[in-house]
Amino acid sequence: MISPLANVHPKARIGKNVTIEAFATIYEDVEIGDNTHIYPNALIFPDTTIGHNCKIFPGAVIGIVNQDLKYKGEKSTTVIGNNTIIREYATIHKGTADRMTTKVGDNSLIMCYTHIGHDTFVGNNVIVANNGSLAGHITIEDYVILEGVVAAQQFVKIGAHAFVAGASLVRKSIPPYIRVAREPLQFIGVNTIGLTRRGFDKETIKQIEDIYRIIFVRGHNITNALEIVENEMPDTAIRRQIVDFIRSQPEGIIKGI
Repeated sequence: MISPLANVHPKARIGKNVTIEAFATIYEDVEIGDNTHIYPNALIFPDTTIGHNCKIFPGAVIGIVNQDLKYKGEKSTTVIGNNTIIREYATIHKGTADRMTTKVGDNSLIMCYTHIGHDTFVGNNVIVANNGSLAGHITIEDYVILEGVVAAQQFVKIGAHAFVAGASLVRKSIPPYIRVAREPLQFIGVNTIGLTRRGFDKETIKQIEDIYRIIFVRGHNITNALEIVENEMPDTAIRRQIVDFIRSQPEGIIKGI
C-alpha cells in the first residue's frame, strides 16, 4: 500500500506488498524489496537499494550525499540488506570513490539517531544501539553489538561477534569474539555469553579464551604474542582468523588488560 500522500518517484522500483506511508519520500533510482515497510517522513535518496522485509522508521535518511569534502559527485550507492530495521532519525550516507558504496547487511538493527558514514560496511546480524556514530570507511563484521553512544573513528575494523560497551570511543580496531570497554578502550574478556547464545561449543570458546589470554593478559607485545599463539595453540580456523585479523590492522588494535 502506497499512501497518496507519499512522494514516490516514477522511476523508483517498488517490490510486492510494500507499504509506504504518508510523507515518506522515495527518489529516483531507488529499489525497495518485497514486504518492506517505509514509515512516515522517511527519506530514501537516489542510488539506494533496500532489501526484502525491511522496516524504515520515521525520519530515517538513507542514501543521501555524504559529508566527505573530497566527494566529487561520482556515482556511488547505498545498500541495505534483507530483514534489516532502521529506526527513527538514523542517517546512512552513500559511498565515495574509496569503496563506491555504503552497506548494511541482513538481519541488522540500526537504532535511533545512529549515523553510518560513507563507505562503511556493516555486516549481518549487527546491532548498533541508539546514538551510535560510525565515521567513514569502517568495517563491522557479522554479529557485532555496539551499545549506545559508541563512536568509532575512520578506517577501524570491528571483528565478528565483538561486543562494545556503551559510550566507548573506538580509536583502534577490535579483534573478533571479545568484549571491550573503559577509556582508553581495552579488552575485558571474551564474549562468552554471545558466543554461547549463537551455538559455539565449550571447546571452541575455551580455545578463544586461551588465545586471547596469550595476546592480552600475559604482558607480551603483540608481535611476540602472535608468535606464541602460532607455536603453542592448535592450528584451527578460529586461530587463523584471530591472527590474520590482528596482523592485517596497520594502525594496531585496542589495548590488553
